[in-house]
Amino acid sequence: MDSEATLENLKSQIKTFCSERDWDQFHPPKDLAIGISTEANELLDLFRFKTDSEIEQKFSDLEFKNKVKHELADVFFFILRFAQKNNIDLSSALKEKMQLNADKYPVEKSKGSNKKYNE
Repeated sequence: MDSEATLENLKSQIKTFCSERDWDQFHPPKDLAIGISTEANELLDLFRFKTDSEIEQKFSDLEFKNKVKHELADVFFFILRFAQKNNIDLSSALKEKMQLNADKYPVEKSKGSNKKYNE
């Protein structure tokens, strides 16, 4: 459960899982980055050519929701594995990036707008 898990614990579980299978040899940064992109695109493919209302309706279907859940988990796996293999503290990285985003997109200029900071 999200409320019980820590990123460090999840990274440790993934490290053990991969070590047991001797997968370190297949997980240099390039291949893990490719994995993130590949799995993200498999998630995206579930939504291709569907309207917002069709997607909303599909989420009531357990089989569809499970497909989404599993693709999202695949993306998360590769993100955690990339961070674990390359000593990246995801919590600190997110906090730092959110501050950069807050600087780029101050509330008074960006509230209710989807424009990029340089537009």
